[in-house]
Amino acid sequence: MKHSEEVKGYVLTKAEIVEEVNERLGLTKKDIARVIDLFFEIIKDGLKEGKHIELRGFGTFEVKTREEREARNPKTGESVVVPKRRVPYFRPGKELKAISKNKIE
Repeated sequence: MKHSEEVKGYVLTKAEIVEEVNERLGLTKKDIARVIDLFFEIIKDGLKEGKHIELRGFGTFEVKTREEREARNPKTGESVVVPKRRVPYFRPGKELKAISKNKIE
């Protein structure tokens, strides 16, 4: 996918990212895929260890704790307790936020 293309509702897949990097840098697709896989593995391992992962200009990954709470089963209306748990959280950085603030005409 080229930057000039504007496709509403388009999903960019890992394979397409690999292709884009291949076109821009000329690296092998196999090596690019390995780097992407390793990148995500490092992020996941860091989150498992409770690390705060900051990618300047992009955003921050962290794990937050959601406290136990009471909810309702929408089908039965029955009250259920949702246990305390840890959830991954992403907070976009300033540059990423700026992209989404552009006006759509």
